Amino acid sequence: MNPLLDNFFNGQILAQYAPSILGGFWLTVEVALLTILVGVGAGLGLAIVRAMRIRAADIAITVFVDIFRTLPQLVVIIFIYFGLPYADIQLSPFAATVIALGAVLAAFATEIFWAAIQAVPQGQWDAARSLGLGFFRILFLVILPQAIRIAVPLLTNRAIAITKGTALGTAVSLPELLGRAQSAMAIAANPSPLTLAAALYLLFFLPLVVASRWLEGLGPRGR
Repeated sequence: MNPLLDNFFNGQILAQYAPSILGGFWLTVEVALLTILVGVGAGLGLAIVRAMRIRAADIAITVFVDIFRTLPQLVVIIFIYFGLPYADIQLSPFAATVIALGAVLAAFATEIFWAAIQAVPQGQWDAARSLGLGFFRILFLVILPQAIRIAVPLLTNRAIAITKGTALGTAVSLPELLGRAQSAMAIAANPSPLTLAAALYLLFFLPLVVASRWLEGLGPRGR
């Protein structure tokens, strides 16, 4: 048992590298929350545009969604960080990671919100029109509140899956949680820093997983 504790729960090494790893943890939290804000916000906006049935916009959004749902997150991060400078756009590792992961999440969120909008019965549109409401009032006051409720459980699961990609930011030198833990592990020749990183990932993501299960219970199938 002692070798296990010494290798994975070494108190001296944990105390030595904890400040650096905690700094990486808070950076990971910032990236994850901004990714969710950017991805979900952009996805909802694009789904609303699709609801307007503007053909050119619909084609452009479909192309965006198909591309970013297909590309691996790491490829998107590397392309944005190393490719955009050729267009005179220089981004920090933090900004490149948030934009890349946000774009991937936006692609999935667009499809989720669009499917949820289509899942609202046509009778809701017809009933609202019979009351004299215009397109945008129907969309924002009648359809979207129901669609968002339908979309939230699936969207939460997808957001968790994509935000865990913050660890891929190490490819562009983002000093996030896993990157700092791996560096500390290499220097100390001991995996204890990785144990601390795993505990911090659980601390952040486990409540989100529990919340997603709770939201699933509030959805149509859970009622």
